[in-house]
Amino acid sequence: MENDQEIRLTAVTPANIDKTGFFCFRNRRSEEGYSRKKEWLLERFDEGLKIQLITEGGLGFIEYIPGEYAWRGVNADGYMFIHCLWVTGKRRNVGCGTALLETCFRDARETGKKGVAMITSEGYFMMSKRFMLKHDFVSVENYPPSFKLMVKKFEDAPDPSFTGNWDEKLAAFGEGLTVITSDHCPHHADAVNVCIETSKELGVKYRIVELKSSRDVREKSPSPFGTFGLVYNGKFVDHYTFNKKTFLKQMAKVMK
Repeated sequence: MENDQEIRLTAVTPANIDKTGFFCFRNRRSEEGYSRKKEWLLERFDEGLKIQLITEGGLGFIEYIPGEYAWRGVNADGYMFIHCLWVTGKRRNVGCGTALLETCFRDARETGKKGVAMITSEGYFMMSKRFMLKHDFVSVENYPPSFKLMVKKFEDAPDPSFTGNWDEKLAAFGEGLTVITSDHCPHHADAVNVCIETSKELGVKYRIVELKSSRDVREKSPSPFGTFGLVYNGKFVDHYTFNKKTFLKQMAKVMK
């Protein structure tokens, strides 16, 4: 691998997290989203969660966890599940993503997992399927607009799956706007505040549903994305909102 020797990874642990951070919000440590994500991580390490940061030779990170604790709308017991894989900057094409994946593969094999699974998408801060296909992942289930459950198996084993029952889960939220959120991503705190402030301006009745565990995500989330979602009058609006302008467009579509 070209320039592979220049790529160095550092594992984030409870002992060093105050020094290393966790990639996202690395320059915004005083904000609500950072502190919420940090506390979320400290609760997950005992479940086997791992984060590896590229500290030399690139810029990126990977976050993964045993599938039974995955914070996505998936059934993935026996697999290692990647929550996030992200590489950015000028050195995206020198093997950084591969180096991050390889450390996940190694941990998965060492802990006796059947393989590694991940949800990809063409948006929502998620890795594209194209990169995973290059590393012998295959798609086993799809969900609109572009979510794919992908898996790389180490042995013959049943496929992971989406939890499903999406319509039943949507119906449980009733009338008005429901903002489903969690502390899995530090961006969620800002998104929730946008939804609250703009809903008040629009005169829209709203409520916030916080997912507190991976079980909550599997049982309550109405989409595979899992950790954030907007539901209005029992209909799914979107998997994320980025700012007030985006939120207003999303609400305009469902309030006609």
